[in-house]
Amino acid sequence: MDRIKWDYHTHTVYSHGKGSIEDNVKVAVKKGLTRIAISDHGPGHISYGIKRAKIKEMRKDIESIKHKYPEIEILLGVEANVINRSGALDITDEEWELFDIVMAGYHYGAFGEKPGHDFGIHAKNLVMNSFRTSTPKIKAENTDLMVKAVYENDLLAITHPGAKYDIYIAEVAKACAEKGVWMEINNSHPFLTAQTIAESAEYDVTFVIGSDAHVPHKVGNCERAVERLNESGVDRSRVINLL
Repeated sequence: MDRIKWDYHTHTVYSHGKGSIEDNVKVAVKKGLTRIAISDHGPGHISYGIKRAKIKEMRKDIESIKHKYPEIEILLGVEANVINRSGALDITDEEWELFDIVMAGYHYGAFGEKPGHDFGIHAKNLVMNSFRTSTPKIKAENTDLMVKAVYENDLLAITHPGAKYDIYIAEVAKACAEKGVWMEINNSHPFLTAQTIAESAEYDVTFVIGSDAHVPHKVGNCERAVERLNESGVDRSRVINLL
């Protein structure tokens, strides 16, 4: 049976997950994980981002339960939003210091330095994603956003690259390889796909499987991600958290 040894992509009620931090930890312990990160959505998302005032509360919640679960390492992370053309994410320097890990992904509903321009990007991506189509212009614009975010930040990983937006995966993989940023094979979204896993693997990138669990019982799930990995033909050793 395929298993991951730790899961860095889990959500809680602090954004739009259904369980508490401790609920996720309990499932992780039951499934034999040695490490878990709580990585709720960045505060720049207008609908389900974490509240900035709650970040310190999340830190305290984690510190308060660590002694109850000595068999697992509990980290505070964030799935920051990529939208600013400068490469900046939706967390401040002060907030950054509160997180153990920072990952970044693209989501509709996060607006950066030019909200009108960003609304246009989201609208086009939403329509194109709905009809499973794209154009070279929007694809290049999306790619530029992600590549800039990779180069301008000290990221651990980028989440579900290609989900909700079309990108030139080779350019993103090249940036991740150069910066040492992991590329996530997401178990809840079909991205990376088998094809884009194979294309990304042409570069010296490290892959990580994330459950993207929004309910506690899905913490640690990896079956769909592993299925796409196997289909891609890429060696399992390229995935850092796969047992």
